[in-house]
Amino acid sequence: MTSLTGVITGTESMAERSYRILRDRLIMMDIAPGDPINEAQLAVDLDMGRTPIREALKRLEVDHLVVSYPRRGTFATGVDITELAAISEMRLVLEPLASRRAAEHRGGAYRGELERTMSAILSLDLSGDRRELMEYDLEVHRLIYRAAQNQHLQETLVRLDNLATRIWCMVLDRLPDLHGHIAEHATLIKLILDGDADEAEQLAAKHVIGFEKTIRSVL
Repeated sequence: MTSLTGVITGTESMAERSYRILRDRLIMMDIAPGDPINEAQLAVDLDMGRTPIREALKRLEVDHLVVSYPRRGTFATGVDITELAAISEMRLVLEPLASRRAAEHRGGAYRGELERTMSAILSLDLSGDRRELMEYDLEVHRLIYRAAQNQHLQETLVRLDNLATRIWCMVLDRLPDLHGHIAEHATLIKLILDGDADEAEQLAAKHVIGFEKTIRSVL
């Protein structure tokens, strides 16, 4: 799971690396909602100049993860629970579509990665660290989006899932069945690998509905 560790694989620009690391810090609440973004400190932390960091922040503003104010600076956006319904409404349409497309391709070029991810989930200690489980949740979703082979669908879903995950992380310690939610991913991946598009679509929809119900149950 390279995107959450800061490890670079393959060819990656400094701006892309900066964007990826900052995005996941914001999603996982390592940068808390409302916190100021200190470009100088980030340049030191990430061992790079300010230009790639500024480019990354522009992208993150489009993703609704940071907000910039004239003469005040850039801040991590707040987490607005009232957005949950709108986010879920979109995901309920698009997540099943992505899973269906991924299943129609049987994972395509990502089949091997899906197989390895499924095996990793099945061997996870589901009673272990909740942050690690959330990192797997993010990575599984992103992998399925890539396997759908539709760049526009992928980009839209990544943004929506990022926002949904921030809401989830806000109540992470109070979630009653995080382990079952993560384990469900192994079943979804198996359906995709088997090419069972109908079942994959239905399980993805169930997954989104279950997510919203779980969040609302602890609010």
